[in-house]
Amino acid sequence: MTGEQIIFLLVALFTLGSGFMVVTTRNLVHAALWLVSTLFGVAVTFALLHASFLAVVQVVVYIGAIAILFIFAVMLTRKDMRDQGPQMNSNWWFGALLSVLVFVGLFFLLQGWNGLSKTASAYPADFDAISELGNALISPDAYVLPFEVASVLLVAALVGAVYVAFNRK
Repeated sequence: MTGEQIIFLLVALFTLGSGFMVVTTRNLVHAALWLVSTLFGVAVTFALLHASFLAVVQVVVYIGAIAILFIFAVMLTRKDMRDQGPQMNSNWWFGALLSVLVFVGLFFLLQGWNGLSKTASAYPADFDAISELGNALISPDAYVLPFEVASVLLVAALVGAVYVAFNRK
């Protein structure tokens, strides 16, 4: 194993562990902080894949904006959400069973796939990844619709957070 593979495995374990902590932590502020560490692990993975632009976007947009917005929303609305009653869904076993079934199904589906053993071809020297990404984001044939839907969902979430945080005195 090379050094890059070992670093990737360590980052992958850190990211998966942080993601697990996001969904198992009972405190919402702690879950938001674990989310920040999970998103940082994804940014490091992008950096290991030599996708420096996506790594910077991951840090600036997701860690710097979305996660911090989530932390502020939790802190603003926390006084209205007192810990009353059970904190765990009584049907947690159904979600766990469903996730195990999906994992087993994906395992059997990908078992015969030879894409895991292939290596990616090298890009030409004059390839400009940022320009190609920009063209894909604004091209009607590529990702313009999902990009716009995501922006509308983020605005709706922001409006919802402001509405929930608004005090009606």
